[in-house]
Amino acid sequence: MAFLSSFDISASGMSAQRVRMDIAAENVANMDTTRTEAGGPYRRKDVVFESFGDSSFRSALQNASRKGYGRTGVYAGVRGVRVANIIEDDRELKRVYNPEHPDADEEGYVNMPNVDLLKETADSMSATRSYEANVTALNAMKLMAQKALEIGK
Repeated sequence: MAFLSSFDISASGMSAQRVRMDIAAENVANMDTTRTEAGGPYRRKDVVFESFGDSSFRSALQNASRKGYGRTGVYAGVRGVRVANIIEDDRELKRVYNPEHPDADEEGYVNMPNVDLLKETADSMSATRSYEANVTALNAMKLMAQKALEIGK
């Protein structure tokens, strides 16, 4: 049933935005980390999303003609978004003069992470709003399903 796939779409959106919020929190937590296991300062991470499922008109028509079910019995038209990759930001690191820092170079400069608190705050606010939008859509679909069941009474 195509209506039920909308629950999957909202759920995948909420899951993807949760990862985005986790990465923003990790970036903020490591904004002063000058030494990592990989060596060197922490580098800001970013989340890359991708859509999945074929959303073309042709596939929708084919799924509708099969009543939405493939040979495996699983709905063939499931669509949504998922995390494709978590990448490191390759922007230049901040150089801060602090000759007493243990990671300072011979000139007294320390390479600090390329994390900007303002950007991380904006990213986490955007992810929160997207998550809330998916929750609202999910609740609206749930209400529609409940009202549809009441019609039969």
